Amino acid sequence: MRMNESRRRFLAIAGSAGAIGMVGASTSVAQEAPPETSTIRLFKMPGICIAPQYVAEEMLKSEGFTDIRYFDAGINTYAALASGNADIGMAFVANFIVHLDAGAPIVLLGGVHAGCYELFGTESVQAIRDLKGKTVAVPELGSAHHLFVSSMMAFVGLDPTRDVDFVVYSPAESIELLAAGKIDALMGFPPAPQELRERKIGHVIVSSALDRPWSQYFCCTIGANREFARRNPIATKRVLRAILKAAQFCAAEPERAARLMADMGYRYDYALQTMNEIRYANWRDYAPEDAVRFYALRLREAGMIKSTPNRILAEGTDWRFFNELKRELKG
Repeated sequence: MRMNESRRRFLAIAGSAGAIGMVGASTSVAQEAPPETSTIRLFKMPGICIAPQYVAEEMLKSEGFTDIRYFDAGINTYAALASGNADIGMAFVANFIVHLDAGAPIVLLGGVHAGCYELFGTESVQAIRDLKGKTVAVPELGSAHHLFVSSMMAFVGLDPTRDVDFVVYSPAESIELLAAGKIDALMGFPPAPQELRERKIGHVIVSSALDRPWSQYFCCTIGANREFARRNPIATKRVLRAILKAAQFCAAEPERAARLMADMGYRYDYALQTMNEIRYANWRDYAPEDAVRFYALRLREAGMIKSTPNRILAEGTDWRFFNELKRELKG
């Protein structure tokens, strides 16, 4: 697609999205002071599920940001926030917790959605307990994939440091290895689950969108560099509002949101499946503190963090703006 066509589509999406979630919000936006900075730096990371972070680009402009940058952090998104190379962004809650436990200068601000990860396996794995003694592929030790599988294992009484053999492969390599029966399971997030289903490779052991308790908690949350949030509270709230409005747009206009993700290089049909499967519209129905407490307990059980959930909540979270936006962005 030519750049000007993609740009026109993006502007049309943003124009429609401007009306999403604005009931009760226009007065408070008008009364707010402008952001302390006109520059905002978010990060790029693989995966369709963080679509709201990209759909939010034009909405950020309506919030007063004139210089919007996307830092290509790969899978090291949390390090990008901690170092100050990025200001704010969406990522998996468990990784935020691990970094907060290690003292990273990050603060969690709220949640966006639940239900993007799916654990796939061969016929030898019918439940999480069947992972004992098996081989599970992840893109990196310490990655969101690794921490999610570890949390699931800890929840059913397995020790992820001893009871499973984690091997490191890229998502594309992992899919082929599962197809060949050379690994027993992998954790995938969009577009990997869509490809696995299309190619009829393996079967779903756990869907975090459907299976309790995972479906009851945010998986993708919004974190910020602590110093950025401290110095720029108005800007921080405005970024959070733009991302949450973008999440509502992904739910209300899945075809248009999927087209935008296709413009970024993802397959349209996979992107559309993601928009329809993830409950982007339900962000008000979940409590981010519940997600932090749940995953912190699992990670502590697995020996991956030392901090208690209460300490993580006390030292690494600030839900003020999220709670305000729950009231402002009425459905």
